[in-house]
Amino acid sequence: MLYLSEEDVREFLPMREAVGLMRSAFDALAQGGAINQPRRRLILDTGSVLHSMAGSYLNYFGTKFYATNARYGAHFYFVLYDAQTAKPLAWMAANHLGQIRTGAASGYATDLLANPAAETLGIIGSGFQARTQVEAIHAVRPIKRVRVWSRSEEKRRKFAEELSTPALPVESVATAEEAVHGAQIVVTATNSAEPVIEDAWIAPGTMINAMGSNAARRRELPSELVRRAALVAVDSLEQAKIEAGDLILPNSWENVRELKDVGRNFDPAQITIFKSLGICVEDVAAGAFVYERALAASKITPERFADPNRATR
Repeated sequence: MLYLSEEDVREFLPMREAVGLMRSAFDALAQGGAINQPRRRLILDTGSVLHSMAGSYLNYFGTKFYATNARYGAHFYFVLYDAQTAKPLAWMAANHLGQIRTGAASGYATDLLANPAAETLGIIGSGFQARTQVEAIHAVRPIKRVRVWSRSEEKRRKFAEELSTPALPVESVATAEEAVHGAQIVVTATNSAEPVIEDAWIAPGTMINAMGSNAARRRELPSELVRRAALVAVDSLEQAKIEAGDLILPNSWENVRELKDVGRNFDPAQITIFKSLGICVEDVAAGAFVYERALAASKITPERFADPNRATR
């Protein structure tokens, strides 16, 4: 079994490739070539949680499992198997795998739902996941400016400084409203339990990627906005009914469709939302690509096929 590190994942999974993989993954779901098993959680009274999810995609299947503790951090792993033989193929560190595929899923949804000429991205949140949201959306739309707000002034300023380029300036702004006002695309990437934007701030023609919450009692979007949207796309309806607080709390499902069933759908008079939860089919598609790229790389040596605790580069 091949062991792949976080560095390997970053090297072998560029964002543009990852967006295409998400397109392929959702096409496979639509055509019966993929299966998703929703996330399950084992919650301990110590505050530690074990999260596990599984999926299949074409010639592969796999499972991602990770442990979290609010005080001590998180540890992510993914195991890939051959669908025909059940042979284990790869064990990989999966923190960046999750970050990249989550961004890529938003990139794919944005490519379907957002204004093709969108130039302004407003983002709420400046953490780990927010970075690949910017990268993925910039990969599919001609974004010329990004405005970011988060509760920590220091973190949002650092985020803006680190992501800004001459071609894509990123500005730290003083309020959440300032970040999203006039933006054709909005991202919410926070750990907030309560809405971080207001319905009145969002104009028709806006596309929103809400990806910060995957817990039934937490949400980033107000009920009025969810109900006003012409379409809310989800990566998995089954999983959304378990953990999409943005939809569970307002009990709003009439306008919800799975992303696999959504075509290009921009209307300047309508608001659209992608409620991203992160499903294991996305991990399998991305992980299989990393595995195949790693095998093709000349640097892969026999000692990489070993106990992951002893694997070396």
